[in-house]
Amino acid sequence: STIYLHSKQLFGIHVDSPPIIPALTTSYAHGTSSTSLRHTTIGEALLKAVERSPDTEAVVFLQDGVRKTFAQLQQDVDQAAAGLLAIGLQKGDRLGMWGPNTYEWILFQFATAKAGIILVSVNPAYQPQEVEFALRKVGCKAIVCLTQFKTQKYCDMLRQICPEIETSTPGDIRSARLPDLRSVIVIDSRQPGMFHLEDVMQAGSSQYIQQLQDLQKKISFDDPINIQFTSGTTGVPKGATLSHHNIINNAYFVGSRMGYTWRPDLRICLPVPMYHCFGSVGGGMCIAVHGISIVFPSAGYEGKATLAALESERCTYIYGTPTMYVDWINQPDLAKYDLSSVHSGIMAGSPCPPEVVKKVITMMGVKEITIGYGTTENSPVTFCGSPSDNLDRKCDTVGYIMDHIEAKIVNPSTGEIVPLGMLGEVMIRGYCVMLEYWGDEAKTRECITKEGWYKTGDIGSMDAHSYLRIEGRIKDMIIRGGENIYPAEIEQFLHTHPKIKEAQIAHFKIPRYVLFVTSYPLTITGKVRAHIFL
Repeated sequence: STIYLHSKQLFGIHVDSPPIIPALTTSYAHGTSSTSLRHTTIGEALLKAVERSPDTEAVVFLQDGVRKTFAQLQQDVDQAAAGLLAIGLQKGDRLGMWGPNTYEWILFQFATAKAGIILVSVNPAYQPQEVEFALRKVGCKAIVCLTQFKTQKYCDMLRQICPEIETSTPGDIRSARLPDLRSVIVIDSRQPGMFHLEDVMQAGSSQYIQQLQDLQKKISFDDPINIQFTSGTTGVPKGATLSHHNIINNAYFVGSRMGYTWRPDLRICLPVPMYHCFGSVGGGMCIAVHGISIVFPSAGYEGKATLAALESERCTYIYGTPTMYVDWINQPDLAKYDLSSVHSGIMAGSPCPPEVVKKVITMMGVKEITIGYGTTENSPVTFCGSPSDNLDRKCDTVGYIMDHIEAKIVNPSTGEIVPLGMLGEVMIRGYCVMLEYWGDEAKTRECITKEGWYKTGDIGSMDAHSYLRIEGRIKDMIIRGGENIYPAEIEQFLHTHPKIKEAQIAHFKIPRYVLFVTSYPLTITGKVRAHIFL
């Protein structure tokens, strides 16, 4: 018998390559993929990468002079994981990582995952009050830190919160203000009541290595493995809780779209902070998932150090926030750096002005610059361009729907899907949606509907190929004379002026003033602190 299919039923967005057919008829997209979801744990993913290329360089930390092959990294990871078990941590416990981009960040990212311990990414710029809140909120049993970095005196701040540390036995801290905390592990010095990193590494004797091996069959890819604090610009930080499945798959499919599955020359320069999901998932996790090599130019962001690293290490990819790219293209001696090896990169973390994208292509020669969009609660990337997209798409959109993810644009008042090209709130469903905000059921329910849709709070529009344009945040919208105005629109227009390097709208009130400044105060993730100007 003959089967007749309505032509519309055959339509859909297939994302193995950039969509050619304008198949969408309304603002809903599902990223149909011929590659299935990965179903491995982080420990298993690293092991496979080591088996594929044990002697390939996995990480380079230029400032500290550290270079590790995959085999060396695996050995250190197993030793550190066994050490964590030896000092009393167990599967499901939380360990805070507090500091800039050092080798220990990568080491503990993988060691905690191997031992089933949940890594808590703590902002290296946090002050005592903020770090106390974060550690207490998620019940950290251990914290890893440097003695200090620049003006941040980590050990002093911990002593300020927990004066009991001074007289404690390492591993047996009993603090009134941080009741769950037992261990502080210091990377680079010996302090009273705290472990030195060497102590932990040496504690991982053969019995704990065996315990670690036995533990592997109890670790599930749906287990929580990472808590990332997110607050945007309002309210107290919330602990977005991500599983192995969340971040392994996001790293895999973002890397796949960037060409990591077939390109031979995978050397990524990573100046973005590891405590942020852009660095830890797009960077760190891709070491295990795609076997890439990562070059860290400096512990804290330094523009010149990044350009020097691109040249000296012959990096092929560059990651950065728009503000970082603005910094590089405005370096007076940019032309003296040989950036001929750099063919691709990702620009993400905040809205990407079209003029900046054009200059990165013309001035830095990064022809295949790619724009990504997402949010920590979505592991993080949900839309991403193709390196081969044309200039208009790179400048005007944040790419097309990622594999295995659903997105819809809805009227925020009614929840109804809007017609193609119309503005509404971006909502996301799929493997990428976080498990929860740790210990905060009410906030979790506020942003994840009972049908599983995550409300991003971003306003955008989708075209028939699923390419997304972001106009701004719902809460930042300005209504002037009945018109909805989004700060991003004004910023993008200002960027077209040749004498304006960067523009920010401080958007909590109707703008009545124009301030001219020579530079912006930045957050640790390279985003502009817009509220400073209010």
